[in-house]
Amino acid sequence: MKRVRVDSRAVSSVGYDSDMAVLELVFTSGEVYRYYAVPPSVHRGLLEAESIGRYFGEHIRGIYPERHER
Repeated sequence: MKRVRVDSRAVSSVGYDSDMAVLELVFTSGEVYRYYAVPPSVHRGLLEAESIGRYFGEHIRGIYPERHER
């Protein structure tokens, strides 16, 4: 999955697979999380958000099924 670097204190890069509706976040800690059944509008909203961390907390965390990748 191709990732783009983002300007955030919490998230270093974001990837999205539109065919599978999977959002991948790489946190500044190096941890990688995948979120499933994420619509394209949420991915766009994350990339356009003034604060990626706040958008993540309000619109993604705890809403979409997640998996911690090692």
